[in-house]
Amino acid sequence: MSESLDTRRIMVTGGAGFIGSHLVKKLLNEGHSVLNVDSLTYAGNLSSLAGFVDHPEYRFLQVDVCEEGKITQAISHFQPDWIFHLAAETHVDRSIGGPMEFFRSNVTGTVSLLRGATSYWESLSDAKKAGFRFIHTSTDEVFGSAHVGCRFNETSAYAPGSPYSASKAASDHAVRAWGNTYGLPVAVTNCSNNYGSFQFPEKLIPVVITNALRGNPIPVYGQGLQVRDWLHVYDHCQALVLIAQKGKIGDTYIIAGNDEWRNIDVVELVCGILEKRMGSRPEIEFVADRKGHDFRYSLDSSKIRNELGWSPLRSSKDGFEETVAWYFENRNWWESILMKNSGKV
Repeated sequence: MSESLDTRRIMVTGGAGFIGSHLVKKLLNEGHSVLNVDSLTYAGNLSSLAGFVDHPEYRFLQVDVCEEGKITQAISHFQPDWIFHLAAETHVDRSIGGPMEFFRSNVTGTVSLLRGATSYWESLSDAKKAGFRFIHTSTDEVFGSAHVGCRFNETSAYAPGSPYSASKAASDHAVRAWGNTYGLPVAVTNCSNNYGSFQFPEKLIPVVITNALRGNPIPVYGQGLQVRDWLHVYDHCQALVLIAQKGKIGDTYIIAGNDEWRNIDVVELVCGILEKRMGSRPEIEFVADRKGHDFRYSLDSSKIRNELGWSPLRSSKDGFEETVAWYFENRNWWESILMKNSGKV
């Protein structure tokens, strides 16, 4: 049970992943009790939570969200005030080669968690029901590619263009359906591209940095003309907590940096930062574009800015500098991941 209005018991799924680990640390630093539920797939890494594993208010449970019985039991035992659902398969390239795992994890796993949360929520007193929140994190990719001059908002139609984004779109619909049908106090969030420390080295910015530090060329799809909106993971976590605190039940919130860059411009900027540190400029290698590559993602975050007073605190240029520095200083972290997943560094 919560000790006060300001401290809560909070369950985070996917808390050993990139965004999840940042959220877990933020919540613990703010005095909350946290249960981290993660199956520890290739992208889950408990070393991202080093320094917090012995925290008196931290608990970890290794379980797949698709295991409904175990998830329901965990919720009932921990008795959370809030649930943040971040557990998901997220890499588009992997979804193209193996889509079934994405639908199993992202759709079946979400429904499993919703069923467990609903069973628990229905057992609560009216006062506890009123304070409960289920916050579901999703992606800008569910809207598909945005035309020049267009930005998607909370009322935009879904048009997912990859197996990954289709599985996330389905999970978003499931969360809204549970809110409408069973009354579960839910909110859905859609965020733009995140970056920062502890990001698994298969995403664009870590790929640039880690390839450069190993002396490898940096692969860029096509001509790198695709456009993405960038958001620091710290700002994303700030928004998630704010939505749980002040957001309207049943609503959707766009979380975006409103900071759009072509992929090639991001790569060139990060290469410039790397050149200052390394003394030589990394080599860029243009490679065949991936299947169904959406050209532009663009989100309008006016709602969360105007209604909840949120705005990102980090500019991408400052954030990229900070991120490069972190990967330089924490080479053991990402090298061990690459060794584990490829058998070599």
